[in-house]
Amino acid sequence: MDTGFLGFLAEHYNWLLSLYAGLGIIAVSLAGRVVRLIPAFGAAHKLNSETLAKKMERPAYAQNQAWNRKWAGLYLVVIFAGILPFCLTTEAQPWWNVLSDIVIVLMVYDFFYYLMHRFLFHDSKFLGGPLMWVHAVHHRQHNPCRMDSSYIHPIEVAMGLGLFVLTIFLLSFPMGNFHVVTLVVTWVAFSQINLHNHTLWEADRFPFKYLSFLSKMHHNHHARFTGGNFATITLLYDWLFGTIDHGKGWGDGAKRPQSKQKPNTPSAA
Repeated sequence: MDTGFLGFLAEHYNWLLSLYAGLGIIAVSLAGRVVRLIPAFGAAHKLNSETLAKKMERPAYAQNQAWNRKWAGLYLVVIFAGILPFCLTTEAQPWWNVLSDIVIVLMVYDFFYYLMHRFLFHDSKFLGGPLMWVHAVHHRQHNPCRMDSSYIHPIEVAMGLGLFVLTIFLLSFPMGNFHVVTLVVTWVAFSQINLHNHTLWEADRFPFKYLSFLSKMHHNHHARFTGGNFATITLLYDWLFGTIDHGKGWGDGAKRPQSKQKPNTPSAA
């Protein structure tokens, strides 16, 4: 039995590819900082850094961020040492296959994140929001800045990362192992989109209008605990299920008391 298990590990477990993926994610994320040379991105970085510095002066806020860095570190060790080594390959693949894999992973993840976010983290007639108390930590930030994407309860850190990695792991069975490049691009896109959703963003002209739209829509979600916009990668599922929130809430939420804070403005942070 031990021989069989060791044989299985020898055949399917590749920690080196997981290491390559982790190093690739770090390298691409660091290289991506070059976009700050573009004035719109540079201005957003300055605004969000200044806002974060003010928030970090509050002990409770700083403690939450430090706490989550520790928990996230533990979760990442589990993910990169215990799960991803079973899902990766370096076998040559056409570029369109890599691209389609990236889109499929992100959209499948976003569908299930939409369901989790809407029905577990928020009050719903279906389940009643059993984990609202967990998500309420994140919603203390009514007008978040970029790093407020990580101002959350450690349970939510585990659920968000867990859902993302579980999506990759389960899809690897019908789709085959994912190329390391696929994992790197998918992970960076996943993290950067989540960061941008919380970013205080001011540029609202071409070619930045869509980035402005994404940020404003997620700030609409944060402005009240009864808002819509539950998806995180795109608003496709909110559009399909009628939970788009342009700032006035959605469904029953539009009839409930609303925050008077204007989202996505530095003065309300």
